[in-house]
Amino acid sequence: MTSLQTIIDDFEYLEDWEDRYRYIIEIGKALPDMPEEDRTEDNKVKGCASQVWLVASTEPGDDGDPVMIFRGDSDAHIVRGLVGVVLAATSGHKASEVESFDEGALLSQLGLGEHLSPQRANGLRSMVMRIKAHAAAARAA
Repeated sequence: MTSLQTIIDDFEYLEDWEDRYRYIIEIGKALPDMPEEDRTEDNKVKGCASQVWLVASTEPGDDGDPVMIFRGDSDAHIVRGLVGVVLAATSGHKASEVESFDEGALLSQLGLGEHLSPQRANGLRSMVMRIKAHAAAARAA
């Protein structure tokens, strides 16, 4: 998976929005395929116009703060790329860090805020809310 810093650096380099959208699609293509058995109703993110699936797991962390591991997929190219961006920002991080993740700041930093349709922006928020809920549940466990 592409690191968040690489994505941020590449976005700064790409000035044309068509190139940025192509790059988002490439990020999505680089995501590992999600096994069909994980494409369940329970793993589906509600509130997305496209189909989006999210699977969360944890690894032991310090002081009861587990490390969150996320896998995601979508049936739409750009949305799958956005899933890849969010996973780069959250997967592999401690649950407490995931809970405080500011997707608005990331979208602003990448300049995506004003370039996403309202439907995609709502779907992204739904996915982040689900990721944060998984992190909160992992810390409470």
